[in-house]
Amino acid sequence: MNTKSNINVRIDTNVKILANQILDRMGIDQTTAIDMFFRQIIAERRLPFQPTPVQTYGEKTLDIIKRKNIPNIRLEADENGNAYIDKERYPELYDWAVHG
Repeated sequence: MNTKSNINVRIDTNVKILANQILDRMGIDQTTAIDMFFRQIIAERRLPFQPTPVQTYGEKTLDIIKRKNIPNIRLEADENGNAYIDKERYPELYDWAVHG
C-alpha cells in the first residue's frame, strides 16, 4: 500500500519564490522536488550535497590575500595598538590595504 504523508515547512519567502521560479522552468512542482530530494537522501544515505560553513570575516580576508598573492607578513603596530603598513617596504600590501 502506498500511503502519503504531509510535511509542513517554514522557509524564507524569497527562497521559496526563487526556488519555485527555477522549478517552474524545469517543469517540477514543489511536492515533486521535495520528494526527489528525500529519495536522493535515501539513495545516497546522506545529504545529496556537502553543506559548508559560512566563512568568517577573517577567513574571507585571508582568502582574498591568498588569491592576490599578497605576502604573509607580520604587521607592525603603533603605541595605540593600531596596525600599520610600511608603504616603502610593502608597496603592494599598502596599495591593497588602501584601495582593496
